[in-house]
Amino acid sequence: MSHLTPGLQGPPAARTARLGLGAPGYAHPLVAPVEWAELTRPSTPLHWAVLNVANGPGDRPDPHCLDAAGRLTNARLRVLGHLDLAYGGRPVAEIVADARHFLGWYRVGGFYLGRCPAGRAELPWVRRTTAALEALLDGAPDSARDGGYIVLGHGIHPHPGYLDAADQSVTFSGPWTDYRWSQAPAWTAEYPSERFVHLVHGVPRGHLDEALRVARWQGAGTVFFTDALPGRTDVPVGIGLPGRTGENTPFETLPGFWDEFVSRLGLCVLE
Repeated sequence: MSHLTPGLQGPPAARTARLGLGAPGYAHPLVAPVEWAELTRPSTPLHWAVLNVANGPGDRPDPHCLDAAGRLTNARLRVLGHLDLAYGGRPVAEIVADARHFLGWYRVGGFYLGRCPAGRAELPWVRRTTAALEALLDGAPDSARDGGYIVLGHGIHPHPGYLDAADQSVTFSGPWTDYRWSQAPAWTAEYPSERFVHLVHGVPRGHLDEALRVARWQGAGTVFFTDALPGRTDVPVGIGLPGRTGENTPFETLPGFWDEFVSRLGLCVLE
């Protein structure tokens, strides 16, 4: 697993990397075909896209999800299956069973662990969970696991020990009104930018450049910014953001500034 590589030393400003896109869970491909199609556009610097069929893999293969995931995989792009950790409230065996379905049905390249705990007390449980998932990925065909990638969906800065348990951690997930004034803990400077993900909603079009500056300053390597707000009603309930159950989320559709966002990402480098 790539997260076993030692972290780089130095402040975020000294770490050079290109910002990329993480799509945290578009709506079902049947109701969001444009969103899924845009991910395969050659100019899109996509790091990964999360497939969330029904707060997990569902109880049977979904032909629309099979097609969407297949298009990304065939384009050599990484698809992550969404696994709900329920903040440590699910048995590891149940999580691994969902992971097996994702691998067998959709040939995902890894997993996004939604509602992941962030505290010191839950760290041993998360490590056992990611170790079980790594073993499963290591036994999958190379064409399915695509390197076996794992993202922890905390949504906040976790205990630093979590950085040794996966490839990336989502250290911010929330509104622009909070993000623009947020700060990263000093310990994050000990790791390369590609270890951190920021997911931000409610970003006004005129503040996109400012949002990208915040991401660069805080050392994030993967981002998703949208001008959408929570509570929309135009997408069926229950098909949504990894780690969220029974509600619509602002990350299910393309942001209104999508073209500008993609072009800015192609130019943004952490220096």
